[in-house]
Amino acid sequence: MQLLQEKGCFACDLSSPLQQRAQGARNALSSPSAPPPSHLRMPSKPHVEARVREIFMPALSSTMTEGKIVSWSKSEGDKLSKGESVVVVESDKADMDVETFYDGILAAIMVGEGEVAPVGAAIALLAETEDEIAEAKSKAAASATSSSASPAPAVEPVAPITPTPAPAPPSASSVPPPAPIDDGPRRTIATPYAKKLAKQYKVNIDTIVGSGPYGRITATDIETAAGKTPAPKPQPAATPAPVVAAPVAPAASKPASQTSTTATAVPGTVVPFTTMQGAVSRNMVESLSVPTFRVGYTICTDALDALYKKVKSKGVTMTALLAKAVALALAQHPVVNAGCKDGKSFTYNSDINIAVAVAMDGGLLTPVLQNADKVDLYALSAKWKELVDKARAKQLQPHEYNSGTFTLSNLGMFGVDRFDAILPPGTGAIMAVGASQKKVVATANGMLGVKSQMQVNVTADHRIIYGADLAAFLQTFAKILENPDDLTL
Repeated sequence: MQLLQEKGCFACDLSSPLQQRAQGARNALSSPSAPPPSHLRMPSKPHVEARVREIFMPALSSTMTEGKIVSWSKSEGDKLSKGESVVVVESDKADMDVETFYDGILAAIMVGEGEVAPVGAAIALLAETEDEIAEAKSKAAASATSSSASPAPAVEPVAPITPTPAPAPPSASSVPPPAPIDDGPRRTIATPYAKKLAKQYKVNIDTIVGSGPYGRITATDIETAAGKTPAPKPQPAATPAPVVAAPVAPAASKPASQTSTTATAVPGTVVPFTTMQGAVSRNMVESLSVPTFRVGYTICTDALDALYKKVKSKGVTMTALLAKAVALALAQHPVVNAGCKDGKSFTYNSDINIAVAVAMDGGLLTPVLQNADKVDLYALSAKWKELVDKARAKQLQPHEYNSGTFTLSNLGMFGVDRFDAILPPGTGAIMAVGASQKKVVATANGMLGVKSQMQVNVTADHRIIYGADLAAFLQTFAKILENPDDLTL
């Protein structure tokens, strides 16, 4: 390389292509007229523009494919803050409040109360400022227009059962719940927004009779009790008149839909599944792919009945006694508490969570008593009453109904002496409990005597549990019930 001195400075004779490109870049940067190369330009500040966001139908459980709008906590035009409850959605298991992740204005409601939308579909539009409200409304109208061909048939089957919301009262009185559901007093159920309004208006929420599903107290109930006139909720997507005329029906059909499968039984009528029934159907079909087997066992319940009489006055339920006994037996036989989900491996669950089947209006729920082997009997009973209360109001959280590792189903309160239960997907076994009945049996000394006996049948996944495993588990379970003193420890 040859150094050339020019005007008191040193310059290099650039002989390599790499040096020439470097010098060219330096010359370009020093030239006032030439713009810098794109890879050397300083990044400009991002230009943040206000925009319209979509509020989607959330997936509230792993089995949820669609959700039903129970009620909107906010109306079009209301300002929303991040984390504020916007809408109550009915999933396949419970009603849950859905919060917004952004601040903004509820510009347009696209799915009205009583209507159903698939998971991931837009149910409302959120505008960041008032300037975007008109744009949001036009998007909602365009969306309603583009889908006008499909909603029309969906509304037709709903119309015959929407003349009046009067059928709602029969649904509460005509459906006899299972005996375990009668345990404990009911508690007041209200939406978070209703509770907020109750504090704001200084209204005693315990004195209000809710108008929502299962007696749920809504914001409208609070405003009525406080003497405030609730703001009328606008009908979504009001631009295309032919489409909006029919969706007025779902508001009145909401009470009817809860009674259509029980109180309204018209011969020849085709009734679509509710969200909960659809989830039960999918789970039952999935369970058919699991190779199962069944084992029955007869247990003497004289000692258990005597214990129940002693502790019943302290709030202990028979459900809690059975769940506790099952949990203690599972602790000694962990393979029965295992589960297989992929068909290639199985998992020894670290917790013993007893799911108990509860019949609900138009479906079935399985509230879960978590860590039942570690919780004492009295706390377990209190927890069961709380779960039943929440199940009545469809307020169970996902972890309270989908975390079971073993399922217990009891039809003994109906006088059923024995039955088989279908194995829930992902679990290893389910126990079906029949009624305790007086029977004449041979005693240890060869004489005849009368004893109370109960028949239990267990359905198990034969991929992970074998006959000997289940027989050993049932022997342990029987010993615990026939000598139940350890249940109260």
